[in-house]
Amino acid sequence: MMAQSSPMPDRRAQPPPLGVEPPERPSLAALAPPIAARRPGRAVLLLLLGVLTAICVAGARYYLAPMAARVRNPWHVWLKPSGYIGQSAGLLALALFLFLWLYPLRKTFRWLAFTGAISRWLNAHVLAALALPLLVAVHAAWRFGGVIGLGFWSMMVVWLSGIVGRYIYARIPRGRAGVELTREEIARRRAALLVQIAQHSGLDLATIQEILSPTPAAQRPGVWGTLKRMVADDFARRAAERRLRRLWDARGPRRRAADRAVIRSVMRLARQEVALAQQVRMLDATQAVFRYWHIFHRPVAIAALVAVLVHVAVVVALGATWLW
Repeated sequence: MMAQSSPMPDRRAQPPPLGVEPPERPSLAALAPPIAARRPGRAVLLLLLGVLTAICVAGARYYLAPMAARVRNPWHVWLKPSGYIGQSAGLLALALFLFLWLYPLRKTFRWLAFTGAISRWLNAHVLAALALPLLVAVHAAWRFGGVIGLGFWSMMVVWLSGIVGRYIYARIPRGRAGVELTREEIARRRAALLVQIAQHSGLDLATIQEILSPTPAAQRPGVWGTLKRMVADDFARRAAERRLRRLWDARGPRRRAADRAVIRSVMRLARQEVALAQQVRMLDATQAVFRYWHIFHRPVAIAALVAVLVHVAVVVALGATWLW
């Protein structure tokens, strides 16, 4: 008796096993740097600086003439501090200077969050401040003595202090909303950046870490030591990018010509990684310097505000204006 054979399974009735496809390498378009968003604030700043520069060029003979000769110049009624252009520049400078005080209010009161993120307010604060020196110079007709000089030089001290503060602020890692990142968040972001660089470039992760790792810093560098270390890190970041670029170029000219978009993306990621590594290494010292900067900047800003208001009060009391 023959053994009954077991029925053969119908392979057509069963779905084929799912194959796991290897991950697809991102396209060149995805690796390219993102398109910069439109920033109307910068366009307005450039337009304003262009107009002020044109006024300075057109009135150069007036501005370079001595005071006795200015009175007989036909541009005097326009360019003098109380003239049509001079005082208009002064009023705009006063409006911008008062606008700068909205940024600390936004940081202090949380209920103003509906007006926008702190990072956006900081950008507007910086852009408005950059236009002030030239605007006040046109208002003062490039003469900085007396009451006008008091307001101008006090404002310039605040302006220079703000430039230093913005430089220090950028060395503290923050999120998109402008909130400081913790050390754990920085570590996660650095790890993700290193993985992206390795995936996009095809280089070994350990080699990338060795190339982009920053030099060790002193334990307690102090205020001036921290500032010097920040400037040195800016140059060191460029040097690390060049080392990574040379390693990439060593892979052959044919690959360099084909993957230009990839190398631009890799360099962008490398800049972010080196910057984070440098910033987390100096985080405590940078935060301490930033606190000292606040201690200096606030009273200087208040003194400048008082000087500007005194200048405005004297001008209004003397009637040196074309408005009334």
